Amino acid sequence: MLECETVKKGVACPFMTSKGCNFNGGACHPIVEQCQGCAHILETGEGKYCRICPDPAVKWRLGKCNFATHMKKNGNGKGHKRLNPLKASKRKTKGL
Repeated sequence: MLECETVKKGVACPFMTSKGCNFNGGACHPIVEQCQGCAHILETGEGKYCRICPDPAVKWRLGKCNFATHMKKNGNGKGHKRLNPLKASKRKTKGL
């Protein structure tokens, strides 16, 4: 993997080729407002960029970015017990 020569100089980049950056537009796009506070932000002289994603706006288009370190994860983690609706309805009819 070659190092970026456009906006993230010195960072290994999968889009960098011997002919230059082959990402859409020829360079990475700056972060969006939702990215503020994330640990993956790389500040350069040209602006702030994501270390992982070359176009952060795409990650936020359909909801929360899956790389965001500053957002709390919602889901079935520890302390959350998943409830089976079929079993719950059977318990209700039995009176338990």
